[in-house]
Amino acid sequence: MLAARIKGLREINGVSVETLAKELGVTKALLLEYESGETDIPVGVLFKIAKRFGVELSSLLTGEEPRLRTYAVTRKGKGVSVERRRDYKYQSLAYNFINKKAEPFLVTVEPETEPAPVNFNSHPGQEFNYVLEGTLKVILNGYEVILNEGDALFFDSSAEHGMKAMGGRQAKFLAVIVGE
Repeated sequence: MLAARIKGLREINGVSVETLAKELGVTKALLLEYESGETDIPVGVLFKIAKRFGVELSSLLTGEEPRLRTYAVTRKGKGVSVERRRDYKYQSLAYNFINKKAEPFLVTVEPETEPAPVNFNSHPGQEFNYVLEGTLKVILNGYEVILNEGDALFFDSSAEHGMKAMGGRQAKFLAVIVGE
């Protein structure tokens, strides 16, 4: 489980909750919620944790060390599921490739059963989203962009952003995240 890996990394490296919380720019209470699995962890925080402890983001997400250097093939439906947020399902598409410059994910957003607020996120770097199926509402720093199948969006991911599936059906998109 992702939360346990984060807590384990912190403890193995002898870093206190207070120190890591300060380095991540979060409260001690919030870090403890991340480590217990009570609160979803924004991808920006995951990038910072991976960088802080000198591990690949995919190692943090999957618990496995990447080994491939020349290429990595991920067959349909075989990407590693990443338990990160309840409202999105992430599948890492290059989890076994070492020293990646970008992190590609297949993201599935389920339709809402009842209206709910958008969960916002921000992280260093840039992000590319390409809609594979459905309609996706993306909110970037308060601006709404509607993306349909085949539409793409490239943006500065340090801007607050969140997504919602529209039209009562799930949306799937390819997200490629390039950190700092």
